[in-house]
Amino acid sequence: MDFFFDILDKARRWMTYDAEVSFYYKHFPSLVENAEVNLRPMVRADIDRLFAIETSAYEFHWELETFRSCFKIGYHCWIAERARDVVGYGISTIGAGESHVLNVCVAPDYQGRGIGRMILNHLIQEATRFKADSMFLEVRPSNPKAIKLYRSMGFNEIGTRKGYYPARHGREDAIVMARMLG
Repeated sequence: MDFFFDILDKARRWMTYDAEVSFYYKHFPSLVENAEVNLRPMVRADIDRLFAIETSAYEFHWELETFRSCFKIGYHCWIAERARDVVGYGISTIGAGESHVLNVCVAPDYQGRGIGRMILNHLIQEATRFKADSMFLEVRPSNPKAIKLYRSMGFNEIGTRKGYYPARHGREDAIVMARMLG
């Protein structure tokens, strides 16, 4: 069945391929430098690129199979793309009136440019569209940039999960954050 979906992904990419855009990106690199970041739904062909970003951004990263499972299950998986290059992603679940952010990650070379905020904002919009009343996430206390982003977007600390994350010397707690939607 996966083979069938891979063929569909390849056919979709072939049908939406724009040779003119590729020509301009190749011959006018400044267009790539100034290209906008756009969000789109993840396709199966993105999984290897997501894994590469994940491993470059995190010491303790998700496994490749985790990305495959999220896609297969039908979680809300969104890609941030710039000049046809995947530069980040966000994955969330939505159900029973709430949403849970599972992962937001931006390639290290693109961090600090507002892409994480764009992705998280889109996940919030999706959750609201699907009638979620609240959104939850976990974050490492050792990730102050993410904590600052989440607080700036209305998330508040509501608790701690002891020993939630793997760490160099054992385990690291998770800060649980939430915000109301709507």
